Amino acid sequence: MSTKAPSGPRVAALVGPYSSGKTSLLESILKLSGTIQRKGTVKESSMVGDATAEAKARQMSTELNVASLEYLDESWTFLDCPGSVELAQDGLNAMLVADTAVVVCEADENKALMVAPFLKHLDEAGIPHILFINKMDVSTGSVRGTFEALQAISTRPLVLREIPIRDGDDIAGHVDLISERAFQWQPGDISKLIELPDAVKDDEELARTEMLESLADFDDTMLESLLGDVVPSTEEIFANFTKDLQENLIVPVFFGSAEHDSGIQRLMKSLRHDSPEATAAAERLGISSGGNVAQVFKSIYADHVGKLTYARVLSGEITDGMTLNGSRVSGMNKMLGQKMDKVAKAGLGEIVSLGRLDDIHTGVTLSESGDVSAEWPTPLNPLFSLAIHADERGDEVKLSGALAKIAEDDPSITYGPESDTHELLIWGQGEQHLLVSIEKLKTRYNLAVSSKRPQVPYKETIKKTVTQHARHKKQSGVHGEFGDVHIDIKPLPRGSGFQFDDTITGGVVPKQYIPAVETGVKEFMDRGPLGFQVVDISVTLTDGGFHAVDSSEMAFKKAAAQAMREGMPKTGPVLLEPIFEVDISLPNEFTSNIQRLVSGRRGQILGFDAKPGWDGWDEVKVQMPQSEMHDLIIELRSMTLGVGTFAWSFDHLQEFSGREADQVVEARAERNDGG
Repeated sequence: MSTKAPSGPRVAALVGPYSSGKTSLLESILKLSGTIQRKGTVKESSMVGDATAEAKARQMSTELNVASLEYLDESWTFLDCPGSVELAQDGLNAMLVADTAVVVCEADENKALMVAPFLKHLDEAGIPHILFINKMDVSTGSVRGTFEALQAISTRPLVLREIPIRDGDDIAGHVDLISERAFQWQPGDISKLIELPDAVKDDEELARTEMLESLADFDDTMLESLLGDVVPSTEEIFANFTKDLQENLIVPVFFGSAEHDSGIQRLMKSLRHDSPEATAAAERLGISSGGNVAQVFKSIYADHVGKLTYARVLSGEITDGMTLNGSRVSGMNKMLGQKMDKVAKAGLGEIVSLGRLDDIHTGVTLSESGDVSAEWPTPLNPLFSLAIHADERGDEVKLSGALAKIAEDDPSITYGPESDTHELLIWGQGEQHLLVSIEKLKTRYNLAVSSKRPQVPYKETIKKTVTQHARHKKQSGVHGEFGDVHIDIKPLPRGSGFQFDDTITGGVVPKQYIPAVETGVKEFMDRGPLGFQVVDISVTLTDGGFHAVDSSEMAFKKAAAQAMREGMPKTGPVLLEPIFEVDISLPNEFTSNIQRLVSGRRGQILGFDAKPGWDGWDEVKVQMPQSEMHDLIIELRSMTLGVGTFAWSFDHLQEFSGREADQVVEARAERNDGG
């Protein structure tokens, strides 16, 4: 095989489930390239990645790690993505600017399903990817068993690039199926070239034939050769392998141990020879314009330096001081974890952080003209919320500013006030996701905050029609207050909202005071007899009286509020709870458990169907009270190896009665009394 000529800077994203060993793999790659002399460990919290306080506290990746390096005279940037399903947004964004993704998993066929969302996203986005089966030094599973389990969830054919050499129950090395060279693993060092052991020759021949047949599915010339019992040349196989990966036709499969540096050199050489270049990523994103263009995929607020914008150059070059999208770049750096090295410019394919682009957010395409845009997806929908508040009342404004920065760092975080409960809510992908964000508020912004389960925005309505008369009369000084109203309070069909009308004739209530009556009614409706906002009623002003001197808008507003206060308890007020429509997505092997989950949360299953484009997955349409949805995502993930998810939307308000409803009303009364 000919030596590959140096290429332009390329980018690989390391993705995969939690605890699969992505950050350990990055450490091994950094050591192999000579970027670091000694690998860090999770236990010692000494890794290039995961250097933040939040990551160290949890001994896991909590945000994207960026590491640029040189390997065999080529420039690479690796994007180490968090594995937790709750922290997926960083990875989804990083993959979009990568040339190749390395999907890291364990040799455990029972955990293969955890890889499915990553493979599906990569397939849909058209991103070439490689599978690396990690932890072979401690695994009790087989490469073949894991391979078959992974193939069942991949829409692309998996192609084994190597097979193991065993020493008893242990894996001692591997055989490269293209070159047919054997390598003995040497923990902590690169593998040693050895003679092909006789014990694996038959397995090697069979596996190589399977590999060639997979490649021949996409190349007629190779197919003709195989049908004629002609073995293609090594150069031809390499060429086909590269082409098929770059066109996202196949998924090569490697294996090894990141902890012991086993199989890492073979993985890196494959990336070096087979990975596409930056122009392919630009085309995939729909960036066809010439000029100087960079794609933003991450923003962070760093201590002492302010906002940093992570971007990949996809056309031309970017220089320090250049004006992009109307903002001037002030400072450029290449990253190695938390370490930053200043650079004056960045060329095609490079990833850099750009300083002081305060008005630029994730997903923006940077150019001198400002009129270039990429095909960038919307952030993940929120699945879990907490109500938060600053422990010190004077910190509320500071809290709002800090939340804005956190939401910019992570677009899957949203926040805002709940109009009915008047709570400040923060939304994300799960409990741990929000707890990490709250920890950032404390450690990075010096804010003491507390959180709790959000209140449910219950409503109330009425069952009976009531006619009520009220007179507000007050005498003080020269002018008093006088307003007299007769109103009809009637129930409306669910979802009607509020209607106000009048049937006044003869000027018994002057026209200028009628709007004040409506205002008084509306103000009362903010808190009805049960303590909640009143909906689905009509109020009609039918009669009244006024005083030529003492009547005023304020007097009629007070009279209307009094009429509502006295009349509403007679209407048979009832509690309404919000009902959501929930579309649950999960592998069909878990679908039978949905009935128990839904019924246990007072929900109702509306129907089942196969999930479009997801083989082996179902969609279950459900209606469920909002009060039962707080930790739904936690239970769903628990029963589906972390891969189940849902989308939700408000559907309707439903009458709520019984002991649980009484407890809701009692709790509201206690809060109102306390406030």
